[in-house]
Amino acid sequence: MRVAAAQIVTGKDLQKNLDLIDQWAGKAASAGAELVVFPEAAQRAFGYNLTSIAEPLDGPWAQQVRSIAAHHGLVIVAGMFTPAEPSEQGTARVANTLLVTGPTSEGTVDTSYQKLHLYDAFGFQESRTVQEGTAPVRFAATGLNFGLATCYDIRFPALFQHHARAGAQATLLSASWGAGPGKVEQWRVLAQARALDSTQYVIACGQGLPEAAGVAAPEGAPTGVGHSMIISPAGEILAEAGEAPELLVADLDPALVERTRGLIPVLTNARDIG
Repeated sequence: MRVAAAQIVTGKDLQKNLDLIDQWAGKAASAGAELVVFPEAAQRAFGYNLTSIAEPLDGPWAQQVRSIAAHHGLVIVAGMFTPAEPSEQGTARVANTLLVTGPTSEGTVDTSYQKLHLYDAFGFQESRTVQEGTAPVRFAATGLNFGLATCYDIRFPALFQHHARAGAQATLLSASWGAGPGKVEQWRVLAQARALDSTQYVIACGQGLPEAAGVAAPEGAPTGVGHSMIISPAGEILAEAGEAPELLVADLDPALVERTRGLIPVLTNARDIG
């Protein structure tokens, strides 16, 4: 199965962001991809008000993504924001959500995932404005099983191993990885490590660096650093983007996952050490 990662840079305007999704989904389809992953916050970039644009999964923005996926004949994975309950302190919150939608050889996929691990780190407190998800999510498409993850989830091996043990041959990770000293190096190491310790493909699609795309960005917001990657079950980087918008494409081979798990059986060798 051929998959793509569309490293784009989104902004404040929802329609312009939809136009980007349409444009890059078309590029992915032209490259033969049957599935394309877009970054976290594809609906609206971080740094802008999110509660005002959060909408349910059957709302107008999501419905337009469904139409784009149907038009181009492929599955789209894209980050959006859905309504959530206020915090205990009464602060308005959203759910950081991945929408998965589109046609496959077996029928239409339509599911979603809410980010499990919230970025309460480096002095930032995502949990103040984002409601955490409650369960992992997987789906099947064109003979492969996929797990889902979002940004900070990459630091938690158990999620990726959970997907792998449940039959996933690849995990799709959407992100808007904040800039800072060593952050690109951390992103690269973590993506390779998650592939290695779960022996599956990792398709890690992040927002590009705004400056590289000529896009103004709110100061201090985690607006992306680029370097999206597609990584093999043995941790090999099959494709890596730079900082600017870019499309990555790779063919996923379930037989390679099976062979890798036979050679490096970390999932079966693991012991419960409490």
